[in-house]
Amino acid sequence: MAAGDLPPSPPSPRGEAVALTYGAGDAAPRVVAKGRGLVAREIIERAREAGVFVHESPELVGLLMQVDLDARIPPELYVAIAELLAWLYSVEQGGNVAALPDGRSAAPAIPTDFIRSRPA
Repeated sequence: MAAGDLPPSPPSPRGEAVALTYGAGDAAPRVVAKGRGLVAREIIERAREAGVFVHESPELVGLLMQVDLDARIPPELYVAIAELLAWLYSVEQGGNVAALPDGRSAAPAIPTDFIRSRPA
């Protein structure tokens, strides 16, 4: 994984992918790429070619697709993204790929209040 980059999410069942970046001093991660269909596949292919870990979470992808390109993620997603970052750090340090550092499932929790506010 490139320093400061979060993994793009693989295409959801609807064929979507989102890539984030987060660097030291940034207020919050930003959406740097997102797309559907062929664009989603290209995002994932380029990430894998660059050695960036690709994390699959259709729910998180659906929420992140609502964020404008080059915009910071909303505060409601901070916890989910922080858990993903912690898990990725653990993986990069040789940790278990199947679980978060505290033993919970590898998929980060999605805040239920944010899911309810998501447009239909």
